Amino acid sequence: NTLWVCQNNTGGRGGAPIVGQTALRSFDLKSGAAKGTYPFPSNGGVCNDMAIAADGTVYATESFANRVHRLRPGATALDLWSTDQRFGGIDGIAILADGAVYVNTFFGGELFRIPVSPDGSAGTIAKIETSMPLSRPDGLRSVGPRTLLQAEGQGRVTELTIDGNRANVRVLKDGLSGATGVTLVADTAFVLVERAKAVAVPYRPQ
Repeated sequence: NTLWVCQNNTGGRGGAPIVGQTALRSFDLKSGAAKGTYPFPSNGGVCNDMAIAADGTVYATESFANRVHRLRPGATALDLWSTDQRFGGIDGIAILADGAVYVNTFFGGELFRIPVSPDGSAGTIAKIETSMPLSRPDGLRSVGPRTLLQAEGQGRVTELTIDGNRANVRVLKDGLSGATGVTLVADTAFVLVERAKAVAVPYRPQ
């Protein structure tokens, strides 16, 4: 019953004043009332995407700052959970049945797994090799124990099936205009594309 949202400030280019606040926010789905605001570091990038673990922990990516933040249940502030120089352009984030956190990088076109240690800290980061190059990977969602759906900025929607440190990539739809986000409802993947339009893509897992 909670909607999680990334909020980002605007301005800063060409001397324009910076307005607003970069934060992870939560809202009550029934009433629409604001529940919580969790600011990002003032010297950081932008809040991009989030994923929720089974225990209620929220993980959020910070693009242009190479970081993943964590909000534990009952916490009043984010804490820095994982950072790595390879995370340049970090974007989508999802959690699979192995309990690990998976993130992609928009500029590098890479996919990484971050294990969650027993004490909750981030484990050793592993790069996931892909069966074909990723094309500006963006939105990422888990749709099965080992399966992710991904929106790619060059106009594709892909299915990623994880097998160890390798991912088999299957193209579900190509030729879209700047796909940025994807979510699965029943057997349809709804894809957000440029100009805030949504495209429905039938989905059948392999």
